[in-house]
Amino acid sequence: MSVLTTAIRPCPRGLTLRVKLTPNSRHNRIAAITADADGRGYLNVHVTAVPEKGRANAALIALLARHLTLPKSAIQLQAGAKDRHKSLTIQGDMGELMERIEACLETIRTAAAKTTSTETGNNLS
Repeated sequence: MSVLTTAIRPCPRGLTLRVKLTPNSRHNRIAAITADADGRGYLNVHVTAVPEKGRANAALIALLARHLTLPKSAIQLQAGAKDRHKSLTIQGDMGELMERIEACLETIRTAAAKTTSTETGNNLS
């Protein structure tokens, strides 16, 4: 079972996504899918918003909606309003949502590889 499949579960109207949110970061970004010590997968997300009055949660939903090209109304916080570990419900066709998430993660991997390549190249100069 891949880490991605442990972070995502089907639900009646779409899927449930487990997220580890880091508020008060330097940049808004989706970092990667990682697993905790128990092997449960999480999508690591960083937002610049502070964790006060739901600002970080709203920034999380806005960031995911933008990257997945979905309306913000399609994403709801199910659990973890005051915790770093959150559970979000994303409404839509399960297959289409999985494709969007996988495409988003591929973009992140490609960008990370380019950054690593550039940094390596700079060190060789």
